[in-house]
Amino acid sequence: MKTLLITDPEPGRAERVAAELGARSVESAEALVSAGAEALVIAAATPSHAPLIKLGAEAGLPIFCEKPIAIDLATTDTVLEQVRKAGVRLQIGFQRRFDPGYRAARQAIRSGQLGDLYLVRVADHDPEPPPEPYVAATGGIWLDFMVHDFDAIPWVTGQEVVEVFADGAAYSEVFARHHDIHHGVAVLRLSGGALGLVSVSRHDPLGYDVRMELLGSRQSLAVGLDERTPLRSVEPGVAAPSASPYGDFTDRFEAAYKAELAAFLAAARGGVQEGCTGDEARTGLRVALAAGRSVAEHRPVRVEEIG
Repeated sequence: MKTLLITDPEPGRAERVAAELGARSVESAEALVSAGAEALVIAAATPSHAPLIKLGAEAGLPIFCEKPIAIDLATTDTVLEQVRKAGVRLQIGFQRRFDPGYRAARQAIRSGQLGDLYLVRVADHDPEPPPEPYVAATGGIWLDFMVHDFDAIPWVTGQEVVEVFADGAAYSEVFARHHDIHHGVAVLRLSGGALGLVSVSRHDPLGYDVRMELLGSRQSLAVGLDERTPLRSVEPGVAAPSASPYGDFTDRFEAAYKAELAAFLAAARGGVQEGCTGDEARTGLRVALAAGRSVAEHRPVRVEEIG
């Protein structure tokens, strides 16, 4: 029987989780690899991703890593070269690819059900702003939050993002200190002629809200619109959502996270890789960096300008 090995830099956390899961805790990532791990799952803070992927690649392990690989292209490219040289599989954690709603939207476009795609609208709202140490380490809202949509939009629509025109507001000194924004918007031009509009906020008093809307020549549809969507209509006779709103991303995407890891384990055993590859994650990073440059320079930015 296989043993799950767990490590964490916070004292006591690995031991507590291991006890809950019937797993074994070890003192470091290096010890985990030395103990004979057959695959590596990285769910650490963003600055740890690149060195841990390198560790797994040097050990010849299949690797799953939460997004992003890194917050800059130079580090990302170095990591991807290490992975290529090692010949190992790398899956990056963009869980929306495994959410039933996003998968259904992708299928609706692939089957022609939507017709020609005109518009994509995205809303991403956190229930509460993150603490300042988190803001300082993650590279900003485009890299930390909206990068999920910069991966999901091409994956769902089959069209790449070619240009970004973005703006945002810091709202508080915490975000201003780290050259980040609290809420923002971006207009996207897609390779097939469709346009995208994405909006993001670090605070939604009603709860966690992630939605995508697609308008085509034959039909329109929405992802993430259900009885738990934290959105109240003021139209007469329209009832409020019937269930409690989503508390956070783990609540909203629980099933997707489970499906994502199941897919990685299947790929690690030699199956087809279903999740986001390292090269695809690099593409999403370029869009996020283009959005950041657009805000800083107050102009549309072609993605081809980045890297």
